[in-house]
Amino acid sequence: MEPRTVTGLAEHLSLYWRLIGIKFRAGMQYRWSFFMDLLSTGLLSASDFLAIAILLARFGTIGGWQLGEVAFLYGTVITAFTLHDMINGGFDPDQFSLHIQHGTFDQFLLRPLSVTFQVFASEFVLRRVGRMLQSLAVLALAAILLRPNWTLGKTLYYPIVFLSQYAFFFGLYIIGAAITFWTVKQIEAVNIFTYGGTELMSYPMSIYAEWLQRFFTFIVPAIFLNYLPALYFLDKPDPLGLPAFTHFLAPVAGFAVLFAALAFWRVGVRHYTSTGS
Repeated sequence: MEPRTVTGLAEHLSLYWRLIGIKFRAGMQYRWSFFMDLLSTGLLSASDFLAIAILLARFGTIGGWQLGEVAFLYGTVITAFTLHDMINGGFDPDQFSLHIQHGTFDQFLLRPLSVTFQVFASEFVLRRVGRMLQSLAVLALAAILLRPNWTLGKTLYYPIVFLSQYAFFFGLYIIGAAITFWTVKQIEAVNIFTYGGTELMSYPMSIYAEWLQRFFTFIVPAIFLNYLPALYFLDKPDPLGLPAFTHFLAPVAGFAVLFAALAFWRVGVRHYTSTGS
């Protein structure tokens, strides 16, 4: 069971920002290495979208979606995932499983702070900034190519969709981390839904096989987080024929996954048994 916290929310936030400052100053001690890391990460990520652009240049559209429209899908989901991956690295199953294997998770339990907060604040991945800049550049390209008609409703809804995607990926990381309380080692299947889910959501959902569409609608609600909202933002018809209200279910899908993940996490913490390493 998590220990009772001894500080309030404001003090938690203050501590978190101090930890980020420490990470940043540590990275700046080797500035050339840091900026080269950012550059290499950004260029590697850019190659992913370049492959999409080449494909579209050859075939014109993907499932009826042109370059600017696919750039909107890609830029939105990659930006949300990268922000999550940068901030929530402590829950990355690959990283967190090492705490279970080496027995260092015990240290979190002994401190007079929330275990969840400690894991959350334990890792801030600065090198993800390179990928963040690349995904924002793709969003800028989408805006230039599309010049979408942003009504007040669309302007207010877009940040909600973005935060919903962030919550969705955060929830998947928490689930993956919690599973290691029982498996000790991270299971690769989690990456199918995190990195694989990001890749899948970068394209129009209508291009996938029907069974895959159903899986990512009724089992993993990814379709509600990027594809259906994008139809609303871009004024595109829905080839899947889903009701219009489904375009606005992003916060329901995203935060439902996050809240369920946090509940599962608490169960895992209560049943944690040290490896004794």
